[in-house]
Amino acid sequence: MSKEYTALGLMSGTSGDGVDASIVKSNGTNKYTVILDKYFKYNDDIYENIHKLKEGINSSKDLKILSKEIAKLEKKITIFHAEIVTNLSNENFDMVGFHGQTIFHNASEKISKQLGDGKLLSQLIKKDVVYNFRENDLQNGGQGAPLAPIFHKLIVEQKKISLPVSILNIGGIANLTSLKNNNIIFSTDIGPGNCLIDKWIRLNSKKNFDKDGLLAKSGKINKIILNQTMENFHFNIEQNKSYDINDFDLSFIRGLSIEDGAATLTELTAEIIARISLDNKIFVCGGGRKNKFLLERIQQKINGKIELIDNLGINGDFVESQAFAYISIRSYLNLPISFPGTTGIKEAQSGGTIVKIK
Repeated sequence: MSKEYTALGLMSGTSGDGVDASIVKSNGTNKYTVILDKYFKYNDDIYENIHKLKEGINSSKDLKILSKEIAKLEKKITIFHAEIVTNLSNENFDMVGFHGQTIFHNASEKISKQLGDGKLLSQLIKKDVVYNFRENDLQNGGQGAPLAPIFHKLIVEQKKISLPVSILNIGGIANLTSLKNNNIIFSTDIGPGNCLIDKWIRLNSKKNFDKDGLLAKSGKINKIILNQTMENFHFNIEQNKSYDINDFDLSFIRGLSIEDGAATLTELTAEIIARISLDNKIFVCGGGRKNKFLLERIQQKINGKIELIDNLGINGDFVESQAFAYISIRSYLNLPISFPGTTGIKEAQSGGTIVKIK
């Protein structure tokens, strides 16, 4: 019987609003149990600085120009994560899977910058820490993302879901994991998930997102802008591709009302997601699944049937944090976390930097 480990996965997504924490017990291969899921909201200072910094980083050169600001924020974020571990100190876990806060990702330059100092975190919490999950994949020709598909596969197997099936994660970026009858994983980033809609709402109101898609539902789609933008969007169907939220901007909807902008962006997001092959059963996770209007628009454009992953008894807010808890165990055991069908890497590779307490 293979040994089981317990890991705390800490995930801060592209929305930059807080940290999802999940404690998972697993042997790193064919089974897992979720022990705890909990959300920790960033304070206003960290939230505002994350988005301010991301707005200022448009190329890898900006990482050097803004290095002092990056280092300052990285320390704050690392300490915030340490406080989470302290908050959960009554729980037992062998290691921490520390994803950090992505502020820049460019696979062609082999750069993926997540704010989070794994060594400092390990010193503060006196625990083994696994971090820097994307580096090895990038250095070996992969896109560095998505990494959650190996966990998605485990969900499908453990829940005994019949194939073919897809898991659609709508975070800041939307990505898809598909499992066909040959049990081979295919995964790719699709394009914008919540990132454009959220940014539009943040810039034009005091809110951070369009709750239930009600603003978009009340607005009118600008079909001329929509059609032009769709023509210019380069689809990467049937090949592995990763995106950064900086790959997309809002310049094309300047001048629209907040409602019409939200409507146009929601329709654009739905159109882009619907262009990927969604002709089977699809389970949706991530914050975007709460945008009811967005899901309605996607469902109307595809042949497959959309269902919330929550219907499987899985909290759709915590799939990514659960994934990085599981992935940290796989990294610890030197098992592969990225595959030719997920990141485009030539052969399956492990990854992550492991900091062991002395």
